[in-house]
Amino acid sequence: MTQSTNQLKQTLDEMQNSWNAAAKVWSPKALASLYADNALFYGGRPGHSVGASEIQAYFASYDGIIQSAVLDLVEQQLVQISPDSFTAQGFGAFSFVLNGGRQTQSVLRTTLILSKLNGQWKIQLHHFSVTPEVPPLGNT
Repeated sequence: MTQSTNQLKQTLDEMQNSWNAAAKVWSPKALASLYADNALFYGGRPGHSVGASEIQAYFASYDGIIQSAVLDLVEQQLVQISPDSFTAQGFGAFSFVLNGGRQTQSVLRTTLILSKLNGQWKIQLHHFSVTPEVPPLGNT
């Protein structure tokens, strides 16, 4: 069954709210629970995480650095892939509280694929990256 754009947006909003609840207290376990067991993940550190346990380790690598975070997914374009899967692509505006109380912000390009697995929406693919300042054409 095809979902309306409003239904897809509501699902994405619910995922964002769940992500923010876990990030507010910086819980790597709670963050990883939002991802499929075989999820693919490119985040803000070098490397590629595959699977929920590697994704949890990725978030845990920020223990002692990030106290809390808030993600606001903006300008998202939604495309349904199948009745139980869709892509969301746009930008993510992050607000961080780092250890010591320092506050920072960043905006990254975002691509998420959400899939309904065993009746529950999970992040199947997560790719966030910095917007290039110039086209990546190599040395010209």
